[in-house]
Amino acid sequence: PCQMWLWLHQLKGSTENPSSSPFLTLHAVRQWSNVPFFTVPLARAHGKSFAHRSELRQAKRIVVKLGSAVVTRGDECGLALGRLASIVEQVVLINRNGREMMIVTSGAVAFGKQRLRHEILLSQSVRQALHSGQNQLKDMSLPVLEARACAAAGQSGLMALYEAMFTQYSTCTAQILVTNLDFHDDQKRRNLNSTLHELLRMNIVPIINTNDAVVPPPEPNSDLQGVISIKDNDSLAARLAVEMRADLLIALSDVEGLYDSPPGSDDAKLLDTFYPGDQHSITYGTKSRVGIGGMEAKVKAALWALQGGTSVVIANGTHPKVTGHVITDIVEGKKVGTFFSEVKPAGPTVEQQTEMARSAGRTLASLEPEQRSDIICILADLLTERKDEILSANKNDMEHAVSTGRLSPAMLKRLSLSSSKLNSLSIGLRQIAVSSQDSVGRVLRRTRVANKLELEQITVPIGVLLVIFESRPDCLPQVSALAIASGNALLLKGGKEAANTNRILHELAQEALSIHGVKDAIQLVSTREEVEDLCRLEKMIDLIIPRGSSQLVRDIQRAAKSIPVLGHSEGICHVYVDHEASVDKAIKIIRDSKCDYPAACNAMETLLVHRDLLRTPLFDQIIDMLRTEHVKVHAGPKFASYLTFSPSEVKSLRTEYGDLECCIEVVDSMQEAVDHIHKYGSSHTDVIVTENEDTAEQFLQQLDSACVFWNASSRFADGYRFGLGAEVGISTARIHARGPVGLEGLLTTKWVLRGEGQTAADFSEQGSMTYLHENLPVAQVLPGHRTTS
Repeated sequence: PCQMWLWLHQLKGSTENPSSSPFLTLHAVRQWSNVPFFTVPLARAHGKSFAHRSELRQAKRIVVKLGSAVVTRGDECGLALGRLASIVEQVVLINRNGREMMIVTSGAVAFGKQRLRHEILLSQSVRQALHSGQNQLKDMSLPVLEARACAAAGQSGLMALYEAMFTQYSTCTAQILVTNLDFHDDQKRRNLNSTLHELLRMNIVPIINTNDAVVPPPEPNSDLQGVISIKDNDSLAARLAVEMRADLLIALSDVEGLYDSPPGSDDAKLLDTFYPGDQHSITYGTKSRVGIGGMEAKVKAALWALQGGTSVVIANGTHPKVTGHVITDIVEGKKVGTFFSEVKPAGPTVEQQTEMARSAGRTLASLEPEQRSDIICILADLLTERKDEILSANKNDMEHAVSTGRLSPAMLKRLSLSSSKLNSLSIGLRQIAVSSQDSVGRVLRRTRVANKLELEQITVPIGVLLVIFESRPDCLPQVSALAIASGNALLLKGGKEAANTNRILHELAQEALSIHGVKDAIQLVSTREEVEDLCRLEKMIDLIIPRGSSQLVRDIQRAAKSIPVLGHSEGICHVYVDHEASVDKAIKIIRDSKCDYPAACNAMETLLVHRDLLRTPLFDQIIDMLRTEHVKVHAGPKFASYLTFSPSEVKSLRTEYGDLECCIEVVDSMQEAVDHIHKYGSSHTDVIVTENEDTAEQFLQQLDSACVFWNASSRFADGYRFGLGAEVGISTARIHARGPVGLEGLLTTKWVLRGEGQTAADFSEQGSMTYLHENLPVAQVLPGHRTTS
């Protein structure tokens, strides 16, 4: 700060004595800038806070408040250097992206306490050594340190630390100390405002703290007059954010955010979004281990800032797993902490939707199989009875998608619905209705453990499913029917490109569910929830099923760190043509596998050809067919080596083209084809074309893919074509369901033991009973029913 003052002082050529200013080191900045109070233009008109989290990406001026619990160590003596370093790095990153950053920090008292304790201990040890003649320390009691003295001793060290950390990133900082009086005096307020604006204009990060060495007590009743009093750094940050017309105030503390009851208590729920009218629903707990403000003070300051036009997020700045990106996550609009908004949505939050779905899903699972089948049949009827309404909504989506030009031809094809598609959907749903008769409550195993002690393993729903799908509105009734049949609650997140179609299809699903009072079992997320935020609801969602591009699936698998994901990230499917293949079968299978629907995940991406087929009529016919179908061919390394003039060589043998493109590679044997697929495939669907049954059987047995075919197109890898009625997706996972996942893949099991007072001690060495473990005939068990022997 002193160097900055000297530079500015010389630039202005002034000989004024800055000692008369309440901000000594920044006097020259204030005099030189002469910026009028509240006249600096911002990127957006101030006066209205952001209504939704996603809008936080637009924030240009940001205040970051670091609470005492964030800045100080757990022993309250000294600073948490690791946390501070990560916070500084985030502030610099955001600042370099064109945003104006200000920091309101605590920590002077803790840092001063550490320094003074060290000095006192050093002094006492010297005196004791001189007095006793020995350099042996006894127990020494430390005096109670006065907070103002600690602040005076620690402020310079705290600022020096910040300056050193920011200097590592070539970022300049400036220190500003304030008291309540500096906000009550109009001239001082104008000076402060002018100084801060000039610092921000020069891309300097101001670091603001209350002058705890001289701070007077807050003026009584000042809050009641509509002006928040500077009682603590929460109120300081709020007051400063409003004075500076900041877009966003991030208040970091040692709690995840605002809970509806004290954190740690039973049933305490973290509030994702808080609205001014919800204060009556909050029960506050005790204050933090350090600092003078509790959560009630934070909420009061946040609401005051919100009323002044500044958006606020209260979040945890101490959690070791999130500290390094908590600020950047908030600025990117991710669901972190509690977001304060003045705009309350008309409908329920996604958390409330999930709770509603879970509650209704449990009722759905308890229905008789015939009742769940009725619901699915009614939905199938509605798809045809209301087809005009559905197609009209889909037409609106198609017209909007075409006009914006944001969707590829393949995505447009997926988005489009037709009468024939709806008829096929209806037929598939009726197949699911039939299979639902034997789903929930089905007995897989019955064992007599001992006399009058019987054990059963039965099928039960997984719980709450989250299905995320792109440009595939036909996916909604399919997965809805599968969820109904399996008794699972369902949360649906569709792409905005199909918003109108999804809305009407969801209404039909809920209409069908209403006949048995379980309308809420299927919920459509229509709020501005980001997919990544949904993937963080690990306490509410049991399984995520992505339906869309490989990029979508990969993004979800990365984001869902605590929730299982069922699906595949890529569909790199192979067709291997053996030297004993039929010409007609090979041509027909390759054409269908590649050209029927090239955007599908079960389309062929790599054609493997036996070396003996090169320069044969069969190979020439394959090339001619691909050329006629306008398929762009890429040559694998080995294939390219056989040709004088070859197609462009592939950059990678692990490419999913999703279009009329494919790779051709040469292999020397069936075994080499298997090895190639294991190395470069994605375990989705792979095909062998041969007339040699032994070769085919070896291929089918050795290849470890979810779907393996002999003399059949890869496009058969589909739940409807497998007779499942529909699928929620195709899984390449090694556990649970694999391949097209239908009703069976949405069930798990539980063990039911029926006894008459037996205990484990009865079967010990001193007990009177022994285990029997006798298998019993399996009989169907429905919820609430007993089996019969």
